[in-house]
Order: sequence, then structure tokens, then C-alpha cells
Amino acid sequence: MADALIIEMYAECVRGKTPSGSRFAFVTHNKNDFSVVNGNQKLPHPDIADYFSRIKSLYFINLPELLRRIEPSLVSDVMLEQSWTQEPRGFTEILEAEDLLFHQVWYNRHWNLRIGIQEGRIKVVEKETYPRPPGARETVQRDVWKGALKAARNAEQKYGKKNLGPWTDFEWGMINGKLSALRWVLGDEWDMLDT
Repeated sequence: MADALIIEMYAECVRGKTPSGSRFAFVTHNKNDFSVVNGNQKLPHPDIADYFSRIKSLYFINLPELLRRIEPSLVSDVMLEQSWTQEPRGFTEILEAEDLLFHQVWYNRHWNLRIGIQEGRIKVVEKETYPRPPGARETVQRDVWKGALKAARNAEQKYGKKNLGPWTDFEWGMINGKLSALRWVLGDEWDMLDT
């Protein structure tokens, strides 16, 4: 009801007797009620479009654009920057993204291990011994390998195989970079990519 009153009062002013050359502007942040739905929100809704023209009655969704239109010298880049805001992401959203990236990196490493075992480069043993003799094959302990297979199935169920790779070299670099950056935000040192 209040929105209807506002626009009708504005229309009454525009249509009223005014001195020649008078110009009007309607500025609103309420794009849901006053702007085009599912289109260019800088345009008025079709129900009120007749109230506006290119010269006498202008429609804007922010004050800096209006000021730039009528008096560009009033608007500085600082004013435009002041009118733009970006909400930081919440802690929960950051942790969820970090968890997905962790599992994407881990899953890729798991598959490298799996392929190594299938090709015979890595041997499954009952107990690993260190240090390995020079030239000896890499090994993985049987109970660790069983746990890794179970963890891979859990990751596939939680995230879906399509979200776990395979990745191009570029995508792989982006995933590792994102994981490093989120971990830095959470308090780790740069390049912390342990899984």
C-alpha cells in the first residue's frame, strides 16, 4: 500500500503544472516492486512505465547513477565505491568449501595410489618398514589401504563422483590454490595442502 502511495504521489507531481524545463527523478532501492521483473532492473516495471520518459521523468535504482546523469562533477569514484557493498562469506560456508576441496585433493591422491597398486608400482603389505632399501617399491599397509577404499566410497556418496574429478591441469591447480587460500583464511600457513 505504501509503495502504491509513493509512486502515485510521484506521478501526480510529474503530471502537475510545473515550469517549463522541470525535470523529475524517482530513485528507489526497492527493485522488487518498482523495476522490471526478470529483466533489466534499471527499467521501471511495465505497470508504471508510463510515468517515466527519457527527459522529464527519470527512473534510477541508486543515487550515484542519478547524480552522474544530472551533474557528473558531483559524483566521484569514491562515492561510487561507498555505495557498493559485498557481504563476506560466513564461517560455515568457508568450512563447507574447505571440506569439499580437501576431499577433492584427497580423492585424486587416492586414485594415484590405486593406479600405482593396480600397475604393480606400489605393493600392499601387512606392515610397512622404514627406511625402505634403495630401489625398493613403494608400499602401503593393508589396513591403511582398506581404510582408504572405505573413505573413497564415503567421499563418492557424500559429494558424487562428478564432483571428485578427474581434473585438467588448470582445474587441478585451481582446486589446490583454493584449498591453500581457504586454509590460510582459517589460520594455516600458505601452501598447506596436507590431506
